[in-house]
Amino acid sequence: MLFAPEPDPASAGAAPLSATEVLELLRSRWQASYDLQLIVRRGRPYLQVMWAYLEQQSFPLSAEAYAERLEELVGQLNGLGVAAQVRQWLSTTSDRPRLGKAMNLALELPEGRAKEFLL
Repeated sequence: MLFAPEPDPASAGAAPLSATEVLELLRSRWQASYDLQLIVRRGRPYLQVMWAYLEQQSFPLSAEAYAERLEELVGQLNGLGVAAQVRQWLSTTSDRPRLGKAMNLALELPEGRAKEFLL
């Protein structure tokens, strides 16, 4: 009897993110669809999990606009080559979004990507 090899965790972590996966991670961790932003400070990119979330009555985006924004952001993260970092961080961080304080992940870009994406 032949057995299929077990998936390599390193190669699984290198798989591109999807907006659906990110949304599921957010909802499973914090039971809310938090707003995400990609920013650059002092030449270094950061992923921020903001304190506002889709389920809030005062959230400024519709569900459709939020989904579009999330798709665009996930595309940028995949383009930067940081899918595994983001997946790991969202799955394991012990911090949680708080009013007025964004959570920050300093992204470690693969060699050569920083020059390609940052001005």
